[in-house]
Amino acid sequence: MGHINAKLARLNKQQSAEDEYPDLEHHHNHMAKVLTLDMYKRLRQRCTPSGFTIDNVIQTGVDNPGHPFIMTVGCVAGDEETYEVFKELLDPVIQDRHGGYKPTDKHKTDLNPSNLKGGDDLDPNYVLSSRVRTGRSIRGFCLPPHCSRGERRAVEKLSVQALGALAGDLKGKYYALKNMTEAEQQQLIDDHFLFDKPVSPLLLASGMARDWPDARGIWHNDSKTFLVWVNEEDHLRVISMQKGGKMKEVFTRFCIGLTKIEELFRNKGHAFMWNEHLGYVLTCPSNLGTGLRAGVHVKLPNLSKYRQFEEILKRLRLQKRGTGGVDTAAVGGVFDISNADRLGFSEVELVQMVVDGVKLLIEMEKRLEKGQSVDDLMPAQK
Repeated sequence: MGHINAKLARLNKQQSAEDEYPDLEHHHNHMAKVLTLDMYKRLRQRCTPSGFTIDNVIQTGVDNPGHPFIMTVGCVAGDEETYEVFKELLDPVIQDRHGGYKPTDKHKTDLNPSNLKGGDDLDPNYVLSSRVRTGRSIRGFCLPPHCSRGERRAVEKLSVQALGALAGDLKGKYYALKNMTEAEQQQLIDDHFLFDKPVSPLLLASGMARDWPDARGIWHNDSKTFLVWVNEEDHLRVISMQKGGKMKEVFTRFCIGLTKIEELFRNKGHAFMWNEHLGYVLTCPSNLGTGLRAGVHVKLPNLSKYRQFEEILKRLRLQKRGTGGVDTAAVGGVFDISNADRLGFSEVELVQMVVDGVKLLIEMEKRLEKGQSVDDLMPAQK
């Protein structure tokens, strides 16, 4: 800790807190709403055991002012301890971002797919594909914004060993980014299997693209229905996906694979970052809890033009994106519809919201195709 205390002393001696406090006057993110000069003065005296400071936490939110109608989080964690050391800032950000989730609340986890009701009968004429993804962080290593090259390589090595032990339908192979040809990379990106080099200013400002593509890669099973990204925004991104509307099948594979991966890491002496308040601990506060996003690509050309489309999604606790990602527009009336929540609900509850919500959206779409009213189908707020 001596070198960390020396680092803090040096930072605090050079300039006053007033001189260092960022100009957040025109910023639209959760961090900027919460951080004050007085808070900054206090937090500037602190540092996590690995040396992550308050300026490291907020840098992405300082560099990216955001948009009045699109509230970003504006901060990241550099290690597991970030959420405790800087809780004065992060607790209110989490409460703001996750619908009033309080510092005293406890998260619930449910990875038992038999608790999901229905989900294998989403109409394939409308639902083109289904996927469930989450992130996991390996305890004992710094997170991607702060890890060293050696730590990142150690995470990759550990992941390759653990994933290599998967068998049966989950048996697969790891592909390191640095060993891929451009054609192989592009094919996987086009198939929505592989992450591209980060270009988002949010990720770049957080320091997640350092040393790219060193120690990054993708593992997938032979049928390409179960994938793991290594060292992108989180240590691990675990994805179950397939064509069509069999969400229960996708979720079952997700739960089985995720449980098996956790067991394999434990066998190697490494647990995932988790606590009863935050659930699974991940880089961005927006992904705490389950880290889960269950989504379908669904055709809604008529409903998407309906005057209350946004209100319907809000009431169902769902969100929409273009099929190319968060900032893309829908093409041909096809949307990526997923759960809006991550924290405060279990995995089963979130997938249930998607299954029930998408069924209703398709029923409304079918009515509108025939020129019929959908007023009687308007949902109550979940």
